[in-house]
Order: sequence, then C-alpha cells, then structure tokens
Amino acid sequence: MDDSKGFEIYLTEERQVSDNTRTSYLRDAGQYLHWLEGEGLIPEAAAQGDVERYLRHLTAAGKSAATVTRSLASLKAFYTFLMGTGRIAVNPARGLSLVRAERKLPQILTSKEVELFLEQPNPAEGKGCRDKAMLELLYATGIRVSELISLDVGHLNLAAGFVRCPGREHERMIPLYPTAVRALQDYTEHVRPRMVDRPDQPALFVNMNGERMSRQGFWKIIKHYQEKAGIQTDITPHTLRHSFAAHLLENGADLRSIQEMLGHADISSTQIYVQLVNQKLKDVYNKAHPRA
Repeated sequence: MDDSKGFEIYLTEERQVSDNTRTSYLRDAGQYLHWLEGEGLIPEAAAQGDVERYLRHLTAAGKSAATVTRSLASLKAFYTFLMGTGRIAVNPARGLSLVRAERKLPQILTSKEVELFLEQPNPAEGKGCRDKAMLELLYATGIRVSELISLDVGHLNLAAGFVRCPGREHERMIPLYPTAVRALQDYTEHVRPRMVDRPDQPALFVNMNGERMSRQGFWKIIKHYQEKAGIQTDITPHTLRHSFAAHLLENGADLRSIQEMLGHADISSTQIYVQLVNQKLKDVYNKAHPRA
C-alpha cells in the first residue's frame, strides 16, 4: 500500500475528517512528497528543518498564509499516520507553528438578496419545484451542502416542522420555517415520486436521472439562479449558511442556539458571526451618522 492510499484510509477511518478536509490533506501531502523527491529525500528521513524549508518554499512560491498554515496541519497529520505505522519514531512537524492567518469575515447576502434569490426557481416546473425546496431548506437550516445532499426522505418530519441532520459527532434537529415546509411538501408529494430512478431510492434530493444529487450538480444550480437573479455577490452553498447564521444573530438568536444548529464543535467558530454583525453595524453607522 502506498503512502497516499494509507494516509487516505487513516484520515477516513481513524480521524473521520470531512470530505473537504480529506481532499485538502491528501493534496497537501502529495505536493510535499513531490517536493521531497526533488530534494532527494524520503519522508522517513526528513527532519524538522526540512519541513521548515518546505513551508518557506510555499511562502516564496506565493502561497497565502492560510494555505501554508493548512499545509502544516496536513503534514502533522501525515507524520502522525507514519508514526502509527511504526516507520518513524518522531513527528518532524510537531512543535512547528506559524503566525495565525488573519481570518476573513465570511461574505453574506442581505435579506433582500436572499428573498430575490429564493424567488428564482419556478415551482410550477418539476425541476424548479425541487430547486426551490433545496434552496429554502438550505437557508432555513444553515446545513452544509454535504449534509444537504446526504439527506434521505426519512430525515424529514414536515408535520412537526423539523429536519434531522446526521452530523460527524451527533445528530441535529433543526426547525423549518413554514415556507420551507410548504416547498418540501410540494416537492416530496408531487415531484420527487416522478423523478426517482427506483421506488426504494432513499435520497431526498435527486437529479434529473433520478439519482442522488451531487455537490457539482447543486453548485451549478446555485450559479444558475445567481445569474438569473442578477446578484453581484458571489453565491456559494456556504454563502447561504453564513447568511442564515448572521441573519439569526441580527434578529436576536443566541450564539449557543446558532452553534447547535450549525453543528460547530467549538463556539469560537460561531463567534465569527458576532464580528460580522458588529462590522455591519459599524459600516451602517459610518454611512448614516452625520458626524461619523
């Protein structure tokens, strides 16, 4: 078994990281191994100084501070994997640290932009009805796109107005506002039965071939309706997640409740929205106050 395959199994089965994290760590490790080969080294022979040289190489190549920081995290995980195989006794990346990259505030939509965006799908058409249900559910709950496309029909409880979202650590019960419930009812009762490829298909959202919706397929849906709405802000599935959290906070929701709905393990991840709302208030103040 080669290093990349073994590392992938380690990340998936032992670390149980998200799909995005696994992809990033594997890419970072692959680039590092390629660099080591050019230096005439193998990973078992690399010392801490070699890892430091590689990080300087990334910086000199114009990589952002965030990318270099993530690469270091990837290498720490990679060498932890090698230690677990017994091939090395010391992790050469352990103990290394970088100046923490300044975290950018997430981009969100205004309430009017969200309304405009959600108005774009035509629910009278099968595809539009499905798209309307997906977008309403995403903004109603703030779930990740990976969680959205992984939902099964059994995760919905429309009578109670909730969706069960299986997470990495625990299952979350997230409420749905009435418009989202109606959109999901229309889709599940009238459209989905005609779209599925087989009666026992569990996926809540399916593509035009009747199979589970993919990330790429949903990304195209987002971009289509952004263009149709004429919204200049770049919209991604995470934009709706960020907008969901910021709008809840603006309207009085407490941080712990937002943390629970988003599925953040650490509340520090949720506190970024406090900074976002405070910055927005500051911008409004500076534009509107006569003495600002």
